[in-house]
Amino acid sequence: MIERSGLRVINMRALLSFFMLIAVAVVVKSEEKWWSAMSLYQIYPRSFKDSNGDGIGDLKGIIDNLDHLVESKVTAMWMSPIYPSPGVDMGYDISNFIEIDPLFGTLEDFDILLEKAHKTGLKVLMDFVPNHSSDQHEWFQKSVKDIPPYNNYYVWANGTFKAGGTRAPPNNWVSVFGGPAWTWNDQRQAYYLHQFTPQQPDLNYRYENLRDEIKNVLRFWLDRGVDGFRIDVINHVFEIQSLQDEPLSGNTNDPNNYGYLNHIYTKDQPECYELVRQWRELLDEYNKDGEHERLMVLEAYTDINLTMKYYKFGASFPFNFGFIQRLNADSSPADVKFVIDEWMARMPDGNTANWVIGNHDQKRVASRYGVERAQGIIALLLLLPGVLIMYNGDEIGMPNNYVSWEQGKDPQGCNAGREGFEAASRDPFRTPFLWDGTTSAGFSTNPNTWLPVNPDYKSLNLEVQKEAGDSQFKFYQTVAELRSWPTAQSGDLYTYVISDNIFAISRILGGQRSIYLVLNFGNELRNEDLTRKIENIPGELIIYRGIGNSDLPYGSIIDSKSAQIPARGAVIYVTPEMSRKFEVKLL
Repeated sequence: MIERSGLRVINMRALLSFFMLIAVAVVVKSEEKWWSAMSLYQIYPRSFKDSNGDGIGDLKGIIDNLDHLVESKVTAMWMSPIYPSPGVDMGYDISNFIEIDPLFGTLEDFDILLEKAHKTGLKVLMDFVPNHSSDQHEWFQKSVKDIPPYNNYYVWANGTFKAGGTRAPPNNWVSVFGGPAWTWNDQRQAYYLHQFTPQQPDLNYRYENLRDEIKNVLRFWLDRGVDGFRIDVINHVFEIQSLQDEPLSGNTNDPNNYGYLNHIYTKDQPECYELVRQWRELLDEYNKDGEHERLMVLEAYTDINLTMKYYKFGASFPFNFGFIQRLNADSSPADVKFVIDEWMARMPDGNTANWVIGNHDQKRVASRYGVERAQGIIALLLLLPGVLIMYNGDEIGMPNNYVSWEQGKDPQGCNAGREGFEAASRDPFRTPFLWDGTTSAGFSTNPNTWLPVNPDYKSLNLEVQKEAGDSQFKFYQTVAELRSWPTAQSGDLYTYVISDNIFAISRILGGQRSIYLVLNFGNELRNEDLTRKIENIPGELIIYRGIGNSDLPYGSIIDSKSAQIPARGAVIYVTPEMSRKFEVKLL
């Protein structure tokens, strides 16, 4: 969904050439806050754990498994929407912003979850969806009836008439899910805007009463004790008031395809930033002691310059989707270096970087990069400075799961029709968590789950990996332990392209042991002289962890001029202590 002009591409290439000439050093000087180096874990509640046997995950299932988050070295969690919803868009069509959907439990269950999470040291963020509500929301039902003040809570327009008197929408705007972004309502005798499904009418943020109403929603959850919000599609909440047509993109001839238009009037309007500033002021009211900032984490799939502006208007951080949108199994070391260096270079001084591994809208990391390479990518994001955001299941290497047209639930896929379903559907990324080898992978006692369980669950599950001598999950725990080192928390970052297939980073902090991660993107084992590109690297390093096709002896000392990097794998090295004694604990 990122639009790039030809000029933008040229500038990016020039910047890439600059980055390639040097080993980029980044001095990590973000303001220290409780969340500055946290691991944020996204739970997709429908698919995490079912406690009552209905085949759908719920709050009690999360409560009963908070220990897994602790074992995964997680600092905070956020849940995809758990509000009442008709479920047209899997909970993103909300019919009541201050309640819990009975499908997931009750407000009392939520309070218990919050209390138990806080007792274990976990912070809890709510998923907040400000752009729209469900058409079943009381506000919309009253808006349809033209009842003040709700008559102005949504974006209504009279439309136009074509030759012959045929009624038509007010402009050419297209929904993200395809088709016109306007639907006629007979009772109101007007069109309403919906940038997503017709059952998700857009809220009107140009109306002060609505803005105040939304602030009260935020206060409701803050008063219950939540630690902040992940805010959905923030860059969609305002549209241009004139409602003029958007220009054609030239990318497709299909007027019902979202890519048909260049979305300069329905996204990234200046007012989005001002709204964020107002919400930051509200959240700061709950931080009187100055020690517990409430988080405001923003989702905005947009140009990196527009993304960075959210930092300046009060976002804790806008999500960094570089490793999801711009990199995959075919990416080179130069591509990876560029994505890291660009974010660090463009981020305003004093702010905190973040790195998103996966989410419910994107292919799983094991499927994007391949199972072998994915471990190295996860290690890389664990060892980069700032916040790590991961999606439930990625810690055990869950891949996408096949979901047929008949089994499909995602409106983005279903609206694409039988032929386009597999390419458009997000269902394969949302299937149930694989706990063990029992019925439905331990996710539910019900053999019929809301989406199908991965058929390989007998061998691919958390229990198997915890019992194995070594595994994806134990690898994840071991690297997460390293993330707690002072060097990983606040050490300077250096990035290197060692050769066509070898990429490396180093984390350096005075008076502390240094950390080096070297990744091999190629299909052959490589012997590398790391001293050629990495300045001041010691002559001897200790292997902290090998990743991929490797029998490397952890804890052994190697010569930096002859470092073995396994095919499609990676190795983490640390500098020796004075005693040269070192032991990796396999958890």
